[in-house]
Amino acid sequence: MEETDSFPVELYIYDLSGGIARQLSLAMLGEQVDGVWHTAIVVHGKEHFFSGEGVKSCTPGGTSVGEPESTVSLGFTQVNAETFKEYLESLAETKYRGERYDLFEHNCNTFSNEVAQYLTGETIPAYITDLPSKVLSTPFGQIVRPFLEVVVNPKGISITES
Repeated sequence: MEETDSFPVELYIYDLSGGIARQLSLAMLGEQVDGVWHTAIVVHGKEHFFSGEGVKSCTPGGTSVGEPESTVSLGFTQVNAETFKEYLESLAETKYRGERYDLFEHNCNTFSNEVAQYLTGETIPAYITDLPSKVLSTPFGQIVRPFLEVVVNPKGISITES
């Protein structure tokens, strides 16, 4: 392929709450939260995401969280698959090692946002990246933060394909 080829880039958006956030957030937080978002970047025929196990790749929709609630086209990239693989390996060895995962400040959405900017120059939707600060700005968010950091398993998203 020529270097001028373009490749589509998509954002897969999953609601890890299964709709519960949409139903209970207003009463619990005093703020409407439509989901607890997990995101992944899909490019070159693979889905790429970050969890407590580090940077992972699989067939699109091939994680333990099932099908995405929605997908967003982020545009196109001219970054070829080989260059992108090297970029991901660099992130996995430095900034996005599994032990650096933090539920509120360095998570799958942080990863997706950074990768989207690298590939397309665009960011992922703000309603996703702003969610942690929105939740933590509430009194209830401050109360449940320590509980969530202990109970929520950042390694919980795994690849379901063999």
